[in-house]
Amino acid sequence: MLRRDFLALAACATPVTAATAPRRRGFNLQEKFTDRPGEWAKMDPEWDHHNEAFLESDFDSIASLGFNFVRLPMSYRCWTNPKAPTRLLEPVMKQIDQAVHWGGQYGIHVCLNFHRAPGFSINESLSAEPYNLWTDLRAQDLFTAQWGEFARRYKDVPSARLSFNLVNEPNRCTAGQYASVVRRVVGAIREADSRRQVMIDGLFGEAMLPVPELADVPNAIHSTRGYAPFALSHYLAPWAGTPREVPAWPFLNHEWDAQVLNRWCIQPWKDFEKKGAAVFVGEWGCWNRTPHAVALDWMHDFLTFWKQANWGWALWCFRGSFGILDSGRADVKYETWRGRKLDRKMLELLRAF
Repeated sequence: MLRRDFLALAACATPVTAATAPRRRGFNLQEKFTDRPGEWAKMDPEWDHHNEAFLESDFDSIASLGFNFVRLPMSYRCWTNPKAPTRLLEPVMKQIDQAVHWGGQYGIHVCLNFHRAPGFSINESLSAEPYNLWTDLRAQDLFTAQWGEFARRYKDVPSARLSFNLVNEPNRCTAGQYASVVRRVVGAIREADSRRQVMIDGLFGEAMLPVPELADVPNAIHSTRGYAPFALSHYLAPWAGTPREVPAWPFLNHEWDAQVLNRWCIQPWKDFEKKGAAVFVGEWGCWNRTPHAVALDWMHDFLTFWKQANWGWALWCFRGSFGILDSGRADVKYETWRGRKLDRKMLELLRAF
């Protein structure tokens, strides 16, 4: 056994807790965000990925810039054959295998996420699901079966290198309904791979909240968000109701400042940590219509709180309108880096935290 793999196995032998969780920082990669060409084209053309292969150059670049984490928000439809939905499409799975391999090659932890799960998507308005994950047994069966297949497929990859983020931004359900679904799918994963680390999102809202009913799930990281206030982070974003008031930071007209961020977005999770739960920020960022200086000031406050709490984070996204590369901001002087347009100010801010 390679020394690297031995150390990785040793690292996942002890379940992760608030005291033992490593601090990881990185980005979301969106190649399998949707399976449908054009689904996001009217909202944000730069997000219009549709079941494409991941890029080795992203893993190389992220590592070269000093980061160590990628989250892969994916639609289950990418690998699902509608005629046999429990059989995963092998050509697509091999592309995910390749991303997991590149994570190991470049020293990056990979987190696989069902951004669209059987019976649920936070983006339901774009393309509805035929069943409801929270109430329909058929959707729950498929959700559980597919995660079980993922667990069997990757059982030889250490949890120090790979985790499973079960479902993105649960919403339109009670905490009890959500907890019931999560416990069932974690049981299926652990039956196939007893050491697999899972990531559990809180209940979605402008200030995402932890779910106390799931605080005792072993070897789990609980995931929050960094988008509040939406009127700042999603200024002019058509999928977010297109808020039109030019934001500032502090955003006093909306009664938001650093103290409010702390009260609504940080403190509930610090209280949750007292139960032993580990916390991570699975998504955060600011769309490219918000003035750049405002975005950086707001990001600085969030980053300061997260570093003080020792929480890791994953920016949405790496390349594209929320990211540090090719973001299309009109008020940024970009630097050419590896053939792309780099937002150096944003990069250096992220590096500092």
